[in-house]
This record gives sequence, C-alpha cells and structure tokens, in this order.
Amino acid sequence: MSNTIERIKCLIIGSGPAGYTAAIYASRADLKPVMYTGMQMGGQLTTTTEVDNFPGYPEGTDGTAMMEDLKKQAERFGTEVRFGMVTSVNFSNEVGGIHKVTVDETTEIEAETVIISTGATAKYLGLESEQRLIGGGVSACATCDGFFYKGQDVVVVGAGDTAAEEATYLSNICNKVTMLVRKDYMRASKAMQHRVKNTPNLEVMYNTEIDEVLGENVVEGVRVVNNKTGEKQVVKVTGVFIAIGHKPNTDIFKGVLDMDETGYLITEGKSTKTNVPGVFAAGDVQDKEYRQAVTAAGTGCMAALDAERYLGALL
Repeated sequence: MSNTIERIKCLIIGSGPAGYTAAIYASRADLKPVMYTGMQMGGQLTTTTEVDNFPGYPEGTDGTAMMEDLKKQAERFGTEVRFGMVTSVNFSNEVGGIHKVTVDETTEIEAETVIISTGATAKYLGLESEQRLIGGGVSACATCDGFFYKGQDVVVVGAGDTAAEEATYLSNICNKVTMLVRKDYMRASKAMQHRVKNTPNLEVMYNTEIDEVLGENVVEGVRVVNNKTGEKQVVKVTGVFIAIGHKPNTDIFKGVLDMDETGYLITEGKSTKTNVPGVFAAGDVQDKEYRQAVTAAGTGCMAALDAERYLGALL
C-alpha cells in the first residue's frame, strides 16, 4: 500500500454515460470528483459503432466519440479522470463515515461519498467470429442497434423473455427475424411465447446453435447446427443479436452492498441510494430493465444530486 492515503469528497467508479454524467453534476456542485475508469474506458458503449438515439446528436455519432465528448465535458468542470481499476472496497456503515477503496491492489483512497457506475457486461457466445464482428453486425442490444437493420434479415440468439422481446421488437423493423433456441422449448413466459408465435415474420428454430458467424468485416450470415441431428446450414442475415443475458460488474461489492439474485445492485425507491450511507449506484449496474445510454446518464445525474444532498445534510 502507498504510505499516503488520499481523501476525496466524491469517488466515481466507472466511466460510461452514468459515470461521466455523475462527474459533470458532481464537479459543478464543487464535490471535486475523482473518477477511476476501469479497464474499458467509456464502458460498453465504446463497442458500439453508431449511436443514433442519444439526444443532442442529430447526425448520430459513434460510442467512443460520444464517451470522449462526455469525458471532456466532465474534465472541463474539474473532474479528475484516472485510468485504473478499483480492486477492493471497505465501506463504512456509519452516516458520515469514510469509505476506503483500493485501486489496482496497491493504492488506498478514502472517500466521503462513492458513486458506483461499473455497468453490466453483455454475455456472448464466445465464438472468435462473433467477437471479431461485434460492431460489424453482431450486437447485444436490439433497441440500440435495430434501426440500422431496417428491412433486412436478422437472427436473435436466446430463449428467454429478453430474447422474445428483442425478436418481436425487431420484427417491426426488419424483413424477417429468426430466433435460434438451443433447446426444444423456450424459457420465455407464455405471454411472450404467444407473441412470438403470432408474429408472422418471426421464425423460431429449436435445437439450434450458431457454429460460426460468417463475413469478413460485416455479418453476411450464420452457419447454424442442429444439436440433435448435427445437420448444418447457412442462414443469410446481416445482423446477429445475442440475447442471453447480462452480468452486472458487481463482484467486488458482494457481501457489502445489497443486490438481487443476479448481482444487480438494489437502490432505495426512486433514488440511487444503496444500503450503505454515502454510497450510490447509477446506470446498468442497478438497471436490468432499460439498459440505455440515456437512462444511464439520467441515473448518473440522480446519483450526483443524491451525493450532494447527503454531504449537505452532514453539515
């Protein structure tokens, strides 16, 4: 550990839309925030090539450029952005207590308030061809990227409610949607299954898995395999939507902060307050319903306001 322990008013862990928006509001409130970006500076959005649904970008932008804009705006008001990973936490349960965190397993920092915006990571299949084409036709968010596939043929991988919702959403935009379900049944609720069944341009292929995503720079199709018969076939599509779930980045908070059975942080009512005084959560780390850049930014604003009011009440 370093010999000198730095004390700060507001520590922000994570650097996506939630973290940067929290930083903008916290710095304008003179909380002098320090942000640790994590290993993926800018978060999940940096894997998105085009962003057309964030207010203020009439011509659209790409995820990396948008995160750079938010970073510059946060720094303009005095946020100190640091590249590093928070590796452990020791939060105080006392109102007005000091929270201790360790960065990169070597540097200890003390903070009066902490805003957690570590996000969630989309689960992928793990195929080399899939990873190579993320942003080139492979996506984990239909509401983010579906617009770009208007009138085209796409596949959705998954069998739960999320996959069914993404598939029916895409059916309103795309020419044809094919759901690839690994087993011989869907896990989605009966209501969602009925919706899928009653959507004319939506086909479900059971016992089917992707063997390879085809295409050099953009998706040109998928080779699928029937896991019962071993039969392979090529389905020509331009988009592949993976809907097999997300994993919130909350491992270091287990046993410290309240979370649901899948690891999403639980916040109090409509606020961003966690069960620990002075610790707040914003963005996808506490939101498994919407998972949009604009909603993450909104909760980032809320977290900064909650932190400011928390500190104000201590005076």
